[in-house]
This record gives sequence, structure tokens and C-alpha cells, in this order.
Amino acid sequence: MILTLSCPDRHGIVAAVSAFLLERDANISDAQQFGDASSATFFMRVVFEPADGDALAAIHAAFTPLADRFAMDWTLRGPEPRKVMILTSKFDHCLADLLYRWRIDELPMEVTAVVSNHPREMIGHVDLGDLPFHHLPVSAADKPAQEAELLRLIESTGTELVVLARYMQVLSDDLSRRLEGRCINIHHSFLPGFKGARPYHQAHARGVKVIGATAHYVTPDLDEGPIIEQDVERISHRDTPEDLIRKGRDIERRVLARAVRRHLEDRVLLHGTKTVVFED
Repeated sequence: MILTLSCPDRHGIVAAVSAFLLERDANISDAQQFGDASSATFFMRVVFEPADGDALAAIHAAFTPLADRFAMDWTLRGPEPRKVMILTSKFDHCLADLLYRWRIDELPMEVTAVVSNHPREMIGHVDLGDLPFHHLPVSAADKPAQEAELLRLIESTGTELVVLARYMQVLSDDLSRRLEGRCINIHHSFLPGFKGARPYHQAHARGVKVIGATAHYVTPDLDEGPIIEQDVERISHRDTPEDLIRKGRDIERRVLARAVRRHLEDRVLLHGTKTVVFED
């Protein structure tokens, strides 16, 4: 089981959590904590094996008084994989990579569906297997109806995390708020960067020396959500825009995969406009 928490920083938090688990004969296999001095906030992630017969609901109920005492914002989760929906458009490299990592058990998730604003033929060479595929086309006129159908699909499948795997549609403010903290986007630059169309061509025209990608949570503020993961790669004057696109695809794949895995493993704790990410 995994316990994550954040609360006002004060003495005795680690001791109280450790004592609680000891009293229940639980075995701690990993524990990480961080105290943010600027906000006086404490963050903690604990992985533990409960005693035989100790159920999640019972531990949750028993821990609640301690959490209340320290004013904790906390979660307790069992080993079950989280339900994930993947949204994509024409660029399918991130989708293909996520599905590959899922199939080799690198990503502990249950894929509820693949959704695209384009027909399945656009990603015809990606092996979806028996995964449900939903074509939800969108235009300016019918975007509210499309998003309503998307939200219905998310709720009906019990989806816990939505991944925008190069989904080239901007979510409305309303949908962004509904999915806040459980929707991850991959951005094609090391934010802040070149916005708008043909970002790699813009970067090439400016003679940049590094390109990158940023995975972040979606919020109503476009591309301003809390950042989970970033990476860069050096380039030179010899690289063409096509070289930048090729290298950018590689960065986007690995950055998104790392962000998704860390979310699935409860390694990401929100801290206002930022995140605390406990490394593996």
C-alpha cells in the first residue's frame, strides 16, 4: 500500500506515521519526505506491507484521526492498477510508446480506452489490440457536446487519469477544472518555449541549442499547469527542422512516460502551482 500526505510542517509527523504503522504490524519498504521551508509544508510518501488480514478500509478508518490531528491532505491506495484513458490525434508516437510500456508491465495501469478526434485509420499502424477506441470529432460548433461525451466516457469507465498523448485539442476551462490533478499533457517544448504552430521550425529559425519537452498537469491556464517532468537534448547548427522533430519525438515519449509512471506510483504531490516529485 502507498500512503501520501502533505500538511503544515511541525515536529512529530514522521514519528507519528511510523508509530501508527508499527502498531498495526505493517512493514515499511520505502519512505521519503520533504519539508518546504518557504511554505512550511511537509510532504511524505510511504510504501508499506500491511499485516495479514489488515484491509485498506480498516487502515483508512484507523488513520483518519491521526490525519485530522496534523491537518493532512492524504491518500491511501492499494496495489490495484489505476484506470487510464489515452487521448491522441495524428501524432501517435507517444500513444505507441505508452502502450508498449503498458504491455511489458512498465506502467501499472488499466487502459480504459483510446480516444481520438481523428478516425482510427490515422493511427492504423499502432496495435490497439482489443482496447476500446472512440472517435470523437470536434469542431468549434460542437466542442461542448464533444467534451460532454468525453466526460461521460471518463465517468462511465471509472477512469482515474487522462493522458493527452499529443492530443491536439485545447480542453475547455470547465473540463480542465473537472480533470484538475488527474490529466497529464505533454508539451512539445521545454516550457516556457515557442508557442503556436510549427514550434520546431520556430526554434530552428532562432538557432536554439537545446530542445525539450514538458509533462504537466492540465489546468484552465493553457500550458501553465504544475510541471511533473522535463528533459532536453542538445542540438547544433547542423540539425534541420526535420532533425529537431525526430529528436523531439524521442524526448516527448520518455518525458511523458516518466510523468505517467510517477503519477501511477503516487510519487507526485501537488503543491500549489508546483509539484513535489519523489524519485524512484
